[in-house]
Amino acid sequence: MSTRVPQERRRRRPTRSGVLLSEDLIVATALRLIGEHGPEALSVRRLGAALGCDPSALYRYFHGTDDLVLAIADRIIGDAMAGFVPGDDWVAALREMALRVRAGYLAHPRAAALAAHRVTRRRNEIQAVETGIGLLLSAGFEPARAARLYLAFIDTVLSHAAADAAFEALPRERREADHRAWRNVYQGLDPATHPALTAIRPELPGMADSSFEEAVDLMLEALAARAPVERREAGDADRLGPPRPSPGDRHPGIGVPGARPR
Repeated sequence: MSTRVPQERRRRRPTRSGVLLSEDLIVATALRLIGEHGPEALSVRRLGAALGCDPSALYRYFHGTDDLVLAIADRIIGDAMAGFVPGDDWVAALREMALRVRAGYLAHPRAAALAAHRVTRRRNEIQAVETGIGLLLSAGFEPARAARLYLAFIDTVLSHAAADAAFEALPRERREADHRAWRNVYQGLDPATHPALTAIRPELPGMADSSFEEAVDLMLEALAARAPVERREAGDADRLGPPRPSPGDRHPGIGVPGARPR
């Protein structure tokens, strides 16, 4: 059953503050409120006050706050995937999709907690799923296999992106305290009781960084290894020309650093 509010119920006159309501405006305002005050700010009353309208007017556009949450999640997906055109390299295309998802969550870290585990059943999510599964089908996977592997891929991406966004949503002092812990606590442990941690002592500060790109690359390497043999061989023939980036390489133009933001 559709969750969309019929067009005829939507407001066609300005609010008392002179604003003409629309679904896009409501979603943008909700994202701003969440960004400023956290997910708890998402209420019909506060949203109505921010828009200068009676709270009941919002029900002309959304059935309730959960319907609005789904629209917010879909907006984050749409913004992240805007302009994305997959190339011939399906591995590189999936990697770019993953980095775009992470960038979208980091742009709205407090809203990401509401979005990561939901199914929006809206246009942007549907197109993203269509694109991702299409890339796996183009790699030669059978439909049932493509569906399961896409689920494993996107669950990995969403969970790691949500973890990075949750860290970014913490107050600065808590993020800095977590960062210092790898130096002040872990690097000072007794070698007799913690030999493994002692062995990697110089590397411990790096444990504060995001593992997102490493996790995505591991997943993509596993997917590439499972691609049908004939498709892998065709890909090897293609590589007789200029070499394509491996899953572990940085792809230009993405603009998403590997380190967790500070």
